[in-house]
Amino acid sequence: MKGDISPQLPGGTLLFTGYENDQISINRKPYQSGLYIHDNVVTAPWGPARLSELTADQLSPLLEPAPEVLILGTGRQTAFPSAEIMEFVSSRKIGLECMDSRSAARTYNILIEEGRTVSAALLLPNARR
Repeated sequence: MKGDISPQLPGGTLLFTGYENDQISINRKPYQSGLYIHDNVVTAPWGPARLSELTADQLSPLLEPAPEVLILGTGRQTAFPSAEIMEFVSSRKIGLECMDSRSAARTYNILIEEGRTVSAALLLPNARR
């Protein structure tokens, strides 16, 4: 499944521009791994092979400086991390939104275009729970 999911903004703003089973594109550059965007910087590869293996250490780099919202793309289907992970993020007064990775990419783009401070961490669509 291919598709351009958002236009690029001027000024080097990072946006998700594509999504396939085995890759995620940011500003038309493909990445074949899980990744995150924080403070307008891409870090890849990132993340566990399974959402159930997600650790606080893997999320820590996305929390400083603190975004308003952390969007967690959980692969092909919406799922939620452990209660410990959810508490880890919420205890820092950061909103945590979990959704399938395609929706996470679109939501991130919308919030960035609105001028919000947001970070996103996405697992590939084929990631396991």
